[in-house]
Amino acid sequence: MAAEIRVDTGQQAHMDAQMGGVNMNMDSEVPQAAEVASIFTPINLVLLSLFAILVYMRLRPSKSTAATLPQPAPATVFKVFTPPQLMPYNGQNNMPVYLAVRGNVFDVTSGRNFYGPGGPYQNFAGRDASRGLACGSFDEDMLTENLQGPLDKLEDLGGEEMEAMKGWEERFNEKYLVVGKLVPVGHADAEEDEKEGSA
Repeated sequence: MAAEIRVDTGQQAHMDAQMGGVNMNMDSEVPQAAEVASIFTPINLVLLSLFAILVYMRLRPSKSTAATLPQPAPATVFKVFTPPQLMPYNGQNNMPVYLAVRGNVFDVTSGRNFYGPGGPYQNFAGRDASRGLACGSFDEDMLTENLQGPLDKLEDLGGEEMEAMKGWEERFNEKYLVVGKLVPVGHADAEEDEKEGSA
């Protein structure tokens, strides 16, 4: 029976090494568990709660922005203009910027930097810009001086100038809203529009 209980010393050493390795692993795991438990101390939980509250307060939507809605743009009604009626629509005194090309009145307010006060095309604001655009000139002499007189028929323009004006008119039709038409003073459509406006 003694032979059965006797263990070879080589095997004993091997078993001791395995057991020692297990004991070493157990010893090294104990400090790790203690470190994990130390993170959840009462002071750390209080600080974490305060941090969460501050983040919530910072990121939540404010009440004032939710109630504010942008104002809708005023409605635009198609109107008949005479040259004197078109003149105030030059971008000054918070007025929109309108200009006319071949009888169509365009609202170019979105291009105020170009057509409004101080812009390179400011002479055309509130006026019939047909001749100036056709000739490629921004000078005042391209505008009709007598606002009470007939509209410029553009009969003396050449084919190249008419093509240039048509190109401008196409660009305006693509980019801007037509808000009315331009007629001379005393025209029947202008008188009807004035009667409707005063009624």
